[in-house]
Amino acid sequence: MSIELITVLMFSGLLFLLLLGMPVAFATGALAVLFIFFLWSPEALVVIAVRAFGQMYQYLLFAIPLFIFLANILQKAGIIEDMFITFREWTGPLGGGLAIACVLVGTLLAAVVGVIGAAVVTMGIIGLPAMLKRKYNKGIALGSIMAGGTLGILIPPSVLFILYSLVAGESCGKLFIGGILPGLVLSALFCIYIAIRCWRNPKLGPPLSKEERAKLTWKRKLVDLRGIAFPIGIILLVFGSIFTGVASITESAGVGAFLACVCAATKRQLTWKNFTAASHQTVVATCMVLWTMFGAQAFVTFYIAVGGSEFISKLVLGTGLGPYGILWLIMGILIFLGCFLDWVGIMLLCVPIFLPIIKILGFDPLWFGIIYNVNMQMSFLSPPFGYALFYMKGVAPPDISMEDIIKAALPFLGLQFLGLIICIKWPIICLYLPSLMFTGFK
Repeated sequence: MSIELITVLMFSGLLFLLLLGMPVAFATGALAVLFIFFLWSPEALVVIAVRAFGQMYQYLLFAIPLFIFLANILQKAGIIEDMFITFREWTGPLGGGLAIACVLVGTLLAAVVGVIGAAVVTMGIIGLPAMLKRKYNKGIALGSIMAGGTLGILIPPSVLFILYSLVAGESCGKLFIGGILPGLVLSALFCIYIAIRCWRNPKLGPPLSKEERAKLTWKRKLVDLRGIAFPIGIILLVFGSIFTGVASITESAGVGAFLACVCAATKRQLTWKNFTAASHQTVVATCMVLWTMFGAQAFVTFYIAVGGSEFISKLVLGTGLGPYGILWLIMGILIFLGCFLDWVGIMLLCVPIFLPIIKILGFDPLWFGIIYNVNMQMSFLSPPFGYALFYMKGVAPPDISMEDIIKAALPFLGLQFLGLIICIKWPIICLYLPSLMFTGFK
């Protein structure tokens, strides 16, 4: 069977199964089993088991459940609520201040946990009612929470960076440090957008009332900075242990999870109920990631083995576009896929195929890994299947429709695309900190 026909059958079959509602993990895994069985032999199915077994012993993978557990414990302990209160006191007197506080909470939380669900859900429960009570524009209120929450996929410790480093063979430490400035750029874009819109039309995001501002003395604001003390402490200890070489990324994830439990215990929230709930959510999220990883890897392993990578390379390089034209073609494909597939599936399906093309074009693989994550951040806000949209719908009041949520996400989706353009136009944003932190970096 020709590689052209295999390509059409595999990817049309994947699209068909996804439209039927089958999860990516089982759709890719089922197709891999069928194609290996009929095009190779039944005995060749052992390849899937061997590949999955090998992945289970990747030491770096152990960091994923630890960071997810860290996020869930902080959520149960009320640390995220304390962070919002602290930022609200400092930004609340400004137009759109509560929305900016939501973005800042998402930024700080991203540097602690590396997953988005906890930020969007918790801020949807805490921040959204506070903004709606003060007559905030729905678009500003909903969009700020979702956009701030998506920063967890870019600002380290990002789970996606961990998976990318395993698939692409890049240094996870360099990816972590390289994601900091792009993440801060996007956070700044969100805050500036909110501030400008609310400055031009104060009704979109009214500041705190005079009575509320009168209560916010300097003493109170300084004392309440303790609300971000625990998260900052975790960040310093986790990243300090990584970048000083004291601990590996997996070990530092364990340190972070332990410190989160200490924080919860200090607030008297480390109850058996909270601990078991956080553990259950961690198992569910980790299983989703790993099953998707096994299924997609089986799919891609077969496709590459029959010459799929070379076929795609010739097809893309044969378009006649220049290096940046091909790069934007790849970015466009990823943006399109982000509307329909989850971020783990996209990475495992696309990175093994696109990364060799990136190397042929002479682009830095580390830089591509970072802008790839900037691109994947867009998938969480991309209708119709963006995760953040459904997280928000799950906690929003009944009178807020999915149409309202999608409309709120679109301006921030545009800002994420602007951030992608900035990171491609000026690679130094992605590469400066790795070149500064890691000796011998090229």
